[in-house]
Amino acid sequence: MVPSKILLWALPVVFLLSLAEAITLTLRARFSGTEPFDWRAMSVSLFDQLVRHFILAVPISLAAPVFALAWQHRVATITLGPWWTFAVLFVGQEFCYYWFHRAAHRVRWFWATHAVHHSPNQLNLSAAYRLGWTGRLTGSTVFYTPLVWLGFEPRLVLTMLALNLLYQFWIHATWIPRLGWLEKILNTPSAHRVHHASNLRYLDANYGGVLILFDRLFGTYIPEDKSEPCIYGLVKPVTSYNPLVVELSQWVALGRDLLAARSLREVIGLLCMPPGWRANGEHETTEALRARAGLAVSTLPAPSQAALAEVQRLPG
Repeated sequence: MVPSKILLWALPVVFLLSLAEAITLTLRARFSGTEPFDWRAMSVSLFDQLVRHFILAVPISLAAPVFALAWQHRVATITLGPWWTFAVLFVGQEFCYYWFHRAAHRVRWFWATHAVHHSPNQLNLSAAYRLGWTGRLTGSTVFYTPLVWLGFEPRLVLTMLALNLLYQFWIHATWIPRLGWLEKILNTPSAHRVHHASNLRYLDANYGGVLILFDRLFGTYIPEDKSEPCIYGLVKPVTSYNPLVVELSQWVALGRDLLAARSLREVIGLLCMPPGWRANGEHETTEALRARAGLAVSTLPAPSQAALAEVQRLPG
């Protein structure tokens, strides 16, 4: 399949570039006394990516039947030719990626996979290819269904997604400074540093893939502030280098909570509400943590607030 082949062919180049960065950062740390480069974390990321390629070879995906249904009932058939078809596919894919990425942080079912990408406690190029093994089981690619329904062949949509992910490789660098006026348009290393930060001020921001425009449009853009350096990793840091712990700890925690749930409302809330949601109201969500710290609550759109209210009204 073309999308998986693109990522497979790019992997050697991506690895060599991340290795060159690792060697450079190791030497810099040795002579400047800064934090040593975490080679064990890099090995976990590489193992994650190698296993992912074996998983991608298995033709099983929760989103595949949805894609097939959307293609069967498509509005039109759009082939890439005139410039506007590329523009529509690119912007449309970016829009869908924004909402996928936002859901990956704001819906626990999707976060259980996406948290793997945020688990490194150092941000560097090797963190870019630590993506988690369970994405296909969550059906996350269903977010791109509207493009298939409009008339873009599923393979084209997934190829554009693969190119989007390749773009994001370089923005995981911490040594690239702010890029002036490009910060207003593109997802840059500065914007992505904020996205990976676990500082309460920076949580749940900058979801764009190539562009930062939808973050600015929907109120989720937060600029990097030199007065508050980014602290990387999860709010509750992962300290293990065991790949199984890194990959599955969020799923184990979710499973434990579901087994202890006492009502349908609690089950739905645990699956669909943000990480840290609790049925008893003792939340550890971004909003709750910020409120306890006396920080301004992030701009949460009305639909999310409405969803919270609906879950609270369910029986039990």
